[in-house]
Amino acid sequence: MMSTSPLAPADPGATTADTRPSLTVLSGFWPSATYAVARTLLAADPALLLVRHDLADLTAGTVHRIVRDAAGVLEDERITLAHGCVSCTLREDVLPTLARLARAQPHRDLLLMLPEVVEPEAVAAVCAHCLVDGAPITDLIRVDSFVTVVDAEHLLDGLAGTDDLKTLGIAAADNDDRAVADVVVRQIEYADTLVLWGESREGAYDTGRLSVLLQRMAPWAAQVRVDGDLVDAGTLTRQLRHTHRHRPETPGILNRGLQGYTLGAHEPESDCGVVSAVFRARRPFHPQRLHDVLEEVNAEAIRSRGYFWLASQPDTVVAWEFAGGGLAMGSLGYWLVSLPEQHWRHVEDHRRLAAALDWDPYYGDRHQHLVFIGLDIDPVDLHRTLAGCLLTDAELADGEQTWRTYPDPFAGCFPLGTEEPADTDTDTDTDTDTDTDTEGAQPA
Repeated sequence: MMSTSPLAPADPGATTADTRPSLTVLSGFWPSATYAVARTLLAADPALLLVRHDLADLTAGTVHRIVRDAAGVLEDERITLAHGCVSCTLREDVLPTLARLARAQPHRDLLLMLPEVVEPEAVAAVCAHCLVDGAPITDLIRVDSFVTVVDAEHLLDGLAGTDDLKTLGIAAADNDDRAVADVVVRQIEYADTLVLWGESREGAYDTGRLSVLLQRMAPWAAQVRVDGDLVDAGTLTRQLRHTHRHRPETPGILNRGLQGYTLGAHEPESDCGVVSAVFRARRPFHPQRLHDVLEEVNAEAIRSRGYFWLASQPDTVVAWEFAGGGLAMGSLGYWLVSLPEQHWRHVEDHRRLAAALDWDPYYGDRHQHLVFIGLDIDPVDLHRTLAGCLLTDAELADGEQTWRTYPDPFAGCFPLGTEEPADTDTDTDTDTDTDTDTEGAQPA
């Protein structure tokens, strides 16, 4: 059987005159559930084309591409790539394949099923910035929706597990150091539509709890629940295709708050044990006091994310990402208040607008914005702990030059470089993996 949460309405600005084939991007860490959704969509529409790539031999420079429809396999090829990485696969084969199919069969919509270790944001970036035969892929295809499928039986294990992709033998490249939880949360958080597939091993209550957890992790996404035993292909198709939910201008998770988008919902009341707590403040964190509580504040969290500023490094927007037991931090560039105005033109319009609407005469656009999502989190205690890390009135009165002299366990971890930035509107990889202990961190 199938049930749904309220779904986002179709884009009122979408035009019925758009004749480009529609592309639905399907991701998920558990291929059996993701492929089950793909097969269901194929069954409902004989004209739909499914494109998927097997990256099992990617490190050897080989990719297995399969194109099929409801009637069977249309293409089954192994492609040799010059470089064994996900990015080159997307550029050199995925986009050209989509463009070729769109030109050859413009009346047929496309369904792109991503390998389990590929994050949908990478696909969106390639679609936005890479050309195919000198033109954007969007000249040929309308990217309709990014759908992520999560398996109810394995979701909590995936979010809480500490295994990395290399240990499991599914790393996308030799230098792929991501953990399973990193991939799962990014697939969930970039989606505009989430499919909760199947039932939890613990029963209906636990499945409901997973639904709440997904809603807290991605409150911007529509959610569809399917028990996996009896699926109405027509209903699922109406819920997942031609929804016009994808917004290419929406930033990645690290920049959502900076650009004025929702970073998380403050839901301090427990729902099936799930709590989402948002911490916001203007004052800077004292570096040592924050360092001392990193393990404590994430002890009950399944996911925490956001950005903050340190009194000792007042020019830097510091990214915060916690998943699977590991905390990663890194530089997101300069706060606008630290930039000469002539450099503001290089910053996204949304970020400038968000900063202007929330500008403080003393702090400028600097602020703390962190979201904690987990089971049985005490939001009052969490807020008290983080507030205790902020500068006191006496410390604030000492001024910025004194703050910069504070002993700083994070010193050197978030370099901004010696030159003024040409652009501060893009996400920076947060590869300062603190594992809840930043003393051994390397610069991002």
